[in-house]
Amino acid sequence: MGEIYGLGEITCPSGELVIVDGGHLGMWSGEGSPALVDPGAFGVQDPVVAADVSAATDFLITGPDADTAAHSFGRQPGRALHDIPASGVAHLRELFAAHCREQGLDAVLEARAERVPHRERVRRCVEGGGGRFLMNGVPVVALGGVPPDRPLPVLATDDGIVIPVDPTHVSPASPSSPASYTSHVTPASHAVKSVELGEIRVDWARLLFGDADALSAWQHDEPVDGLADVAFWGAAETEAATEFAAPDLGEPGEKGVKGWTGLPLPDAMRLATALFDWKDADPRRRLMVDFRPHSHHWQIMRAVRASPLEAGTVQVGGAQVLCAMTGQGDGWFPVSADLDPTGRLVSVRVSFPA
Repeated sequence: MGEIYGLGEITCPSGELVIVDGGHLGMWSGEGSPALVDPGAFGVQDPVVAADVSAATDFLITGPDADTAAHSFGRQPGRALHDIPASGVAHLRELFAAHCREQGLDAVLEARAERVPHRERVRRCVEGGGGRFLMNGVPVVALGGVPPDRPLPVLATDDGIVIPVDPTHVSPASPSSPASYTSHVTPASHAVKSVELGEIRVDWARLLFGDADALSAWQHDEPVDGLADVAFWGAAETEAATEFAAPDLGEPGEKGVKGWTGLPLPDAMRLATALFDWKDADPRRRLMVDFRPHSHHWQIMRAVRASPLEAGTVQVGGAQVLCAMTGQGDGWFPVSADLDPTGRLVSVRVSFPA
């Protein structure tokens, strides 16, 4: 394998790991119902669409041929169909009934009285040996068997990201070079079986690795300290900096970006609104404006921007969570688990498209 690089470490006290596009964690419900999550937190601004999403239903495929029907219907992994918008329920029922008639299958769609929390979806995935579920259409991979009592390195390789659960896989090249590792064996060398867990669809060019319990404490947009930053850049940045008396932002990894850090949230919102209004007043003003509440998402992306490897960590909910940019933009990224002869987890791998 040659040289590999340490992106950082995660901890997983629950023993259950979640892998997801970190840009979508605004919709994570933790132990609560997904119906309680404001659709505005994940970009749904149209009130009609937001109401449709909030009134969504979860279904379970039941009956003697439930497993066969679920597999052949092929809408979501397993027998559960999560987050069906209210406007799509009748059509889904019609499609499923027609499918079962055509295939000669004895199965029905049963609406669940309550939506299944995302933390519970993780538990069900783990009970099934690990796998994938959908969160408002966003694929999430979850698996168990992760050591709960020690930090785990997250390593970048030529073709993906590896989390070696067996500490004999790699060792630091030298104590003075913690970011560079030399491989003694390939990540799957102790494994006799590699199990495909599912693909992650990345829309924000980043992958997040987090403990399933810890993510219940994740604050995606709400500041943890009541503060926020406002950053801007682009062809009109010099003109904007003069107009608003804005200094250089001064954050690591953001050379040339201007703005303000550590403002009280109302002040930051007023400045960001004024910048947007100023930009929109003249189409020739090419400017990117970024409003950054001091949330967990902001904390981890601040570390990512400062890192030459574009990876960062944050402590949340009693665990260390890691986010890394893919380096390849968006796309589909397969996740697999390598197992030893006893079925014990050896490593977790996210493969990058060739």
